[in-house]
Order: sequence, then C-alpha cells, then structure tokens
Amino acid sequence: MILTSGSKTLDLTTPHIMGILNVTPDSFSDGGHFANIDNAVKHAHKMVEQGASIIDIGGESTRPGACDVLLDEELNRVLPVIERLKQELGCWVSIDTSKAKVMTAAVKAGADIINDVRALQEEGALQAAVDANVPVCLMHMQGQPRSMQTAPDYKNVIGEVRAFLEQRAEQCIKAGIKPTNIILDLGFGFGKSLQHNFDLLNATKEFMTLGYPVLTGVSRKSMFGQLLNRDINDRLAGSLAGAMIAMQQGSKIIRVHDVAETVDVMKVLQQVNTFK
Repeated sequence: MILTSGSKTLDLTTPHIMGILNVTPDSFSDGGHFANIDNAVKHAHKMVEQGASIIDIGGESTRPGACDVLLDEELNRVLPVIERLKQELGCWVSIDTSKAKVMTAAVKAGADIINDVRALQEEGALQAAVDANVPVCLMHMQGQPRSMQTAPDYKNVIGEVRAFLEQRAEQCIKAGIKPTNIILDLGFGFGKSLQHNFDLLNATKEFMTLGYPVLTGVSRKSMFGQLLNRDINDRLAGSLAGAMIAMQQGSKIIRVHDVAETVDVMKVLQQVNTFK
C-alpha cells in the first residue's frame, strides 16, 4: 500500500506514526498547550525527531460536547502552522477538518492528507477532496460531537461500521478519488460505548479485507479511562497496549499523542515479527 500526494509517496508496508497536533484551546487531552504557533511548531519538530512521519493538525475540537468553530477562526489556527511545517520539516502533514474551505486552503498551504471525522459528508467536502487530489481518511462517527456519547447504540457495531466505511469509500471513488488514496478510521470514541470500542479494536483485522489501509486513533481515549479508572494524564499504558493491538491487527497508521513511546512499541513488535 502506497499513498501518493503530489510528488510524495508514503509506503505503508510497515506502520507509520501520526503525531497529534491540536492547535485548539479545548481539545480533550492537550487543549491550549499548542495554540501558540511557535509552541505548535516546536512540538511538531519534537514529534518528528521522535519518529512520527505524519503530523495531524486540528483547529477544531471534536471531543464530546465541543463547541463549533467559525471558518475564519479555524483557518487562522491551522494555516500558519502548516506553512511553517512545510518550510521547516520534510514530514507528511495532515489536516484534521470537516470544512471544505479549510481542506482547500490547507492543501494549498502544504497539507498532504485530509483527515475528516465526518467522512467527507459535510457540504462541499467531497468535491474539495477530489479537487485537492490528496489522500483522504474517512472516519465513522455515530451522531455529532456534541451528543455522540449520550447513548450510542448498534445492533452489530462491526457490521454497521464496516458498511458505512465501505459505502463512503465507494462514494469517494465514484466522485473521482483514487482508491489507493483512501484510508479508513473506525472512529474509536466517536459514538461508541466501552464495549463497542473494544469489539472494534479486536476486529480491526476484519476491515483489512475492504482493501484500504486502516488508521487507528485510541491515544488517551476514554475507553482506557473507563476500563482502568485513569484520568487523561495516566492513560499511557492503556494507549500503548491499544496501539500494539492495532498494529498486530494490521493497522497501518497509528495516531498518537505520545510518539516516542509508541515508536518503541512499534520497533519491538517489528523486531519480533522479523523472526517469525
């Protein structure tokens, strides 16, 4: 599996680490830490030095209960950071947004991937992604961020998430997005109960049969807080266990806050696999 963005390629034969960079005041884990441009760029440099090959920049929190962000505010948060990173780093840059105009402006500024929690369903988003001609990540979410965790309900969580992602991928292909540039995200914590999340983690391998690489984002999420009775700052062990399981299940991109520790897990797992 190889992603293509302009003249750049990303070989997904082995997993890649995506470092999370929230330039927001209210993200669930690191809200406000990197709202300053210089602090954000400095942290991106650190994550790349630790082994991240993708930096995912988000200007609007999608945590449960999060408030909407106006278009101009989101653009003002993300564009200066993208521009700096493209000048200073050679890594891939991902824009985490659902707004069509942010997608267009971010790719023009240098973003290589569009990462959309709403799977390109917002007005103009699908066409913006087609025009941008970069890889897209399609995520499953039941409901909307403000209320998605109120009472998530499925008859068959694995089957329903799979059907949704397959349908969205087909719509993207019909619109003109290359199949080789589609990534799937099962949407851990987005309209999912504790059991839903762990059922999906255990079944990640089943989604590989759809033919697209899978991105897994479980870093510091409430599924570990609920299971282990840990607050956000004490979920590293759970997050690393989740990352390891995801890689063992075949996930190709692991989206994390704690890059160095996750890279260690990946290296150990790869070393073991070389002796199989």
